[in-house]
Amino acid sequence: MSLRRLKAVAKKEFLHIVRDWRSLTLALAMPLTMLLLFGYALTLDVDRIPTYVYDWDQTPQSRELIQQFRGSRYFAILDSVNNYGAIERGIDTNKVLMGIAVAKGYSRELLAGREADVQILLDGSDSNTASIALGYAQTIVESYAAKLRSDAQVRLGGGELKTIVDPRIRVWYNSDLKSRNFIVPGLIAVTLMIIAAMLTSLTIAREWENGTMEQLLSTPVRPAELVLGKLLAFFSLGLLDMLICVLVGVFIFQVPFRGSPWFLLFTSCIFLFGSLCWGIFISATVRSQLLAYQMGMLSSFLPAFLLSGFIYAVGNMPQVIQIISYAVPTRYFVAIINGVFLKGVGWKALWLETMLLSIYALIVFAAAIRKMRLKVA
Repeated sequence: MSLRRLKAVAKKEFLHIVRDWRSLTLALAMPLTMLLLFGYALTLDVDRIPTYVYDWDQTPQSRELIQQFRGSRYFAILDSVNNYGAIERGIDTNKVLMGIAVAKGYSRELLAGREADVQILLDGSDSNTASIALGYAQTIVESYAAKLRSDAQVRLGGGELKTIVDPRIRVWYNSDLKSRNFIVPGLIAVTLMIIAAMLTSLTIAREWENGTMEQLLSTPVRPAELVLGKLLAFFSLGLLDMLICVLVGVFIFQVPFRGSPWFLLFTSCIFLFGSLCWGIFISATVRSQLLAYQMGMLSSFLPAFLLSGFIYAVGNMPQVIQIISYAVPTRYFVAIINGVFLKGVGWKALWLETMLLSIYALIVFAAAIRKMRLKVA
């Protein structure tokens, strides 16, 4: 391999990137736009759940129960209604997600020490949100019931009711349980995969369509030098995109950064190298820019978004899909970047993901060189 020829190919690509200011602007603006758009729009937090209340009992005890829901940040009581039909219409028209119905005789049963009925009506069309809302409602009702039992025990002279187990929950790494702290680092990985594949998926196909590939083939440039030379130019652009994304995540979205920036830089370089090589492989496989773009988007966006664990936990997927996800590099980088951002871990905890990411990069690099050699031949 000649460093002189490698430098010449890299210089050619740098000049092409600088002169094509529209593509350069798009390459720098797209990651920022995607991060801001998805970072603000995409959230897994469930709070301020719109709720109707049907208090059939109309007693101080029933009103005290309703007040527990009013005081919670997870529920927003929109209105008090007089029948089940109003709750049904509210759910049908998407005005509310949940209805709380306190049965008539609730206070009488409660004061007599018997089981008192409280009905929770949920819109199950969004099963994930409904299950989370049901969990919040059950927690409020159970906590209120435990308080009532303790108060009753005190009134009967038996002393304060004590539980056998006193659970004390401590949440590590994301104590406020903000979904943004999990989404933004994963979004950085997904964005880089898409941008890297798009940047390089057009480069070889463009050479064929513009007729300049024949000129390159007439030079002594070898396939490995051609691949590496093109990668160097786009690699620098990818690192700049990575820096922009990290700064936006830390300073705009206020995501805590607890790990080593050098380890993140090292793993980002491996990830970018593999992603860019994949784009080169696609570009060398087809000679049409349109087809290369479509293949790049299809093979980068969908797997990175759906099979990386960014949104959906891989462990909850069917076994066959879990096996397929091992071939998605974003799966490993999402785990790495979340570990660096939130947990502050490094090589000791993430060595396996780093090694698998390196193996993927080497395999794709070898495949790109082989495909280029076949095209040249």
